[in-house]
Amino acid sequence: MGDYVKRREGCQRRKPSQGRCTAAFMQGWASGHHPTNESVKKNPNNQMLGRREIKDGKAGAYTWLTYQQVYDATLKIGSAIRRRGVNPGDKCGIYGANCPEWIMAMEACIGQSITYVPLYDTLGNVIHVQFSQFIAELGFYLFIFTHLHTSRISFASNISIMKSIVSFGKVPDKQKETAEELGVACFSWEEFALLGDLDENLPEEEDRHLHDNVHQWHNGRTKGCHSNQRCFHGRSLVYGSTSSRDRQSAHIFDQIMETYCIYCGSSIGFWQGDIRFLIEDLIVLKPTIFCGVPRVYDRIYTGIMDKISASGALRKSLFQIAYNYKLRNLEKGLRQEEASPFFDKLVFDKIRQGFGGRVRLMLSGAAPLPKHIEEFLRVTCCCVLSQGYGLTESCSGCFTSIANVFPMMGTVGVPMTTIEARLESVPEMGYDALSSVPRGEICLRGSTLFSGYHKRPDLTAEVVVDGWFHTGDVGEWQPNGALKLIDRKKNIFKLSQGEYVAVESIESVYSRCPLITSIWVYGNSFESFLVAVVVPEKKALEEWAANNQEKGDFQSLCSNIKARKYILDELNGTAKTHNLRGFEMLRGVHLEPVPFGIDRDLVTPTFKLKRPQLLTYYKECIDQLYSEAKGTKA
Repeated sequence: MGDYVKRREGCQRRKPSQGRCTAAFMQGWASGHHPTNESVKKNPNNQMLGRREIKDGKAGAYTWLTYQQVYDATLKIGSAIRRRGVNPGDKCGIYGANCPEWIMAMEACIGQSITYVPLYDTLGNVIHVQFSQFIAELGFYLFIFTHLHTSRISFASNISIMKSIVSFGKVPDKQKETAEELGVACFSWEEFALLGDLDENLPEEEDRHLHDNVHQWHNGRTKGCHSNQRCFHGRSLVYGSTSSRDRQSAHIFDQIMETYCIYCGSSIGFWQGDIRFLIEDLIVLKPTIFCGVPRVYDRIYTGIMDKISASGALRKSLFQIAYNYKLRNLEKGLRQEEASPFFDKLVFDKIRQGFGGRVRLMLSGAAPLPKHIEEFLRVTCCCVLSQGYGLTESCSGCFTSIANVFPMMGTVGVPMTTIEARLESVPEMGYDALSSVPRGEICLRGSTLFSGYHKRPDLTAEVVVDGWFHTGDVGEWQPNGALKLIDRKKNIFKLSQGEYVAVESIESVYSRCPLITSIWVYGNSFESFLVAVVVPEKKALEEWAANNQEKGDFQSLCSNIKARKYILDELNGTAKTHNLRGFEMLRGVHLEPVPFGIDRDLVTPTFKLKRPQLLTYYKECIDQLYSEAKGTKA
């Protein structure tokens, strides 16, 4: 790839060369060849979509639909959509958990030049907000696919803008009656497919390119992104395929991965939808590529470390010897398979088997992966790991680290073939894009960027300036051309003594404390110190209680003053170990027994903290912490 650096107007810019592979794919898409159509021609009998068969309440083996079977079903669903009065350029909603029907609904819309609007089904009660604000504001919902038996759609407030509802499963009689009384037709997936005609013609190729926008739900808020289909499918080429589904299809990264899977003729297996059985699903499915967000990898890391700690002195010593040996070889430049084949079989194979035993590549995105976790996974999982960076507005990933290039650890890698990137100085935060170590806000330009926020030209104008999309993320160019994420432009505040706090950076440090699972650090310009809301590690807190003769369940322990002091001391010990400054230490913590959840609107679907919502939710706790720390009454 090209690695030139151009200096101008307080920014540093990196522009990659155009990949021949991507160019060929884009040419094929522009000429009207849909990736699904091409894959069916090449791989009609390949397994495409699979789910575990449930018998007597127990999950068995995966059952699969072939590419030809999925294609035929998709044509029928697309035909049925048209017969219900939805035409090219109209909008169709998809709201539900991951399943084969989700993919077929998406492909049916694409095949008929219908804009599909994915919505997260993980938002719980927030779905009422989505439908009352977002859908009503857009005023376009003509059709919706959903898991009707589990959805919380309020018919009374939204029924006027829906024409038909198709359930991925069976339609409960009561809900069907309610909908039909209000003039909305309800179908099960099987019933709806019978309305379609397998031999009905698709739209003419020239028409298919007139209506090629996708409305993508963005970070669980009422801000829809318009993404062109050409850039959407062109972007998919730069990713690897995946066989394990552990995230929402409503998320842009997930859609890109699935699109590339289909393009390559790969198999997509869906989990049961219960996090308790995810590892079991992995063992049965045996995926070759595993995708996860940092929170998932952090939980995996913690679980493995707990088992290692409990394995006895001899095994712990052997593990550490193997770990250090392989790490040194990786640092010397040896490839993953060359670094330590002996210890891979003797020591690390059990960890590999926990992912099914066949994973060749791990991908991480949505947030920076802590360096110690990335190092651990690279050493112990016997496969390469690539960390990437992207946004809904950039049609998912625009940076990725190169496999087996160990010096890229801790970075999100280099720009992909369809994007230009530059850093823009942020003087108020002390970031200079033209310094010897270039730091600044990440700005992007390229054919895969979104065309704007739906009906929000004001928001679009704020972030797109002279063709450059301003991400709000702060990066640092590395000497090898890779980019390191170091901050978030909006997530910085000043304490009363004038010190600036980059809160995400210090939260990353505190997250290394093994006694906690999540942390939200808070401060403002009216106070001189920081406080935090912490979700403790249940097992660790209960072990502390047993060793210190403290009684009570997990919830009551979180209210225990001694427990709070214990967690606070351990957190500040972690801070000192990693050289945080005095004003970055915590003066008080509130222990929260319930994880920050999407259902309470405290995190995004990719588990990023929603700071304004957290402050609103925990306002009384924060006030109490400051009062206690200052010795005053709340």
